[in-house]
Amino acid sequence: MIEKNMKYDVIVIGAGPIGLSCGIEASKKGLSCLIIEKGCLVNSIYNYPVNMVFFSTSERLEIGDVPFISHGVKPTRTEALEYYRRVKSSWKLNVHTYEKVTEVTGERGNYTVVTSKEKYCADNVIVSIGFYDNPNYMNIPGENLSKVKHYYDDAHPYAYHKVAVIGGGNSGVDVALETYRKGAEVTMIIKKEKLDEGVKYWVRPDIENRIKEGSIKAYFNSVVKEIRNKEIVINSPEGEITIDNDFVLAMTGYHPDYDFLRKIGIDLETGGNLIPCYSPETFETNKKGLFLAGVVCGGMDTGKWFIENSRYHAQNIIEKILKEEK
Repeated sequence: MIEKNMKYDVIVIGAGPIGLSCGIEASKKGLSCLIIEKGCLVNSIYNYPVNMVFFSTSERLEIGDVPFISHGVKPTRTEALEYYRRVKSSWKLNVHTYEKVTEVTGERGNYTVVTSKEKYCADNVIVSIGFYDNPNYMNIPGENLSKVKHYYDDAHPYAYHKVAVIGGGNSGVDVALETYRKGAEVTMIIKKEKLDEGVKYWVRPDIENRIKEGSIKAYFNSVVKEIRNKEIVINSPEGEITIDNDFVLAMTGYHPDYDFLRKIGIDLETGGNLIPCYSPETFETNKKGLFLAGVVCGGMDTGKWFIENSRYHAQNIIEKILKEEK
């Protein structure tokens, strides 16, 4: 039993798949570890759309040598939630949920982590906070109206309404197709000249055919200028267009919590992507003993890191921690 007031070898901020993976690697090496999460276990996955299917196959989402068996080739959100609960139980990970980290101070060997509930001490801290809690706002008039959503969970509430979907990536495409099939009148507003290259290959023909036949209206090279109670205004190649509208689903992407990263002393590279500074081999930041893991490493380039290609972050980090202890 780990005492609450003990000094941990490692504290991990964030209980997503990569945060859990860090906890597993620490456990393998006999290090005491506490994982702190402001929401529920794998909070970002929990907040994904109800009917979401992962792009990756189940074996590429596995961590800690725990098999991930799904009914289909690509697992669902529900299956992922069940799997990561099983991972947590299998490894007996020490996870505190619904506890928000507000401050990290100190240095390697003597960090203090302050949360909404307690204060903890650790030799090392790993930040694995993702980005899903911070939407990219459009900063246009009317964006604060209640009809505007930056998160999507289910299509039913939008049935038989006029829905504007902003964005031409996977999220925008999935939302447009789901709401259309539940009876919504869907209009897509896409700032590029075409859909994103990364749109899932098995979905692309569906959305392209729906647009081609006119079932889903799409404005390319266009942006929303203003949102009103009953309509939206679009800047398009044909000029300014006003269309009737009931809901706006802004799938404009997300970004890491830069205020928090700056507050705890992590430097950010200059440039458009605002990538946090860290070693690409050890994932140690400019502060010794303070590490980054998972998708947060990509900054604004949120498509760089995924569960499947960032699982090794945990191994590299724990190896670095052990090396420093020798």
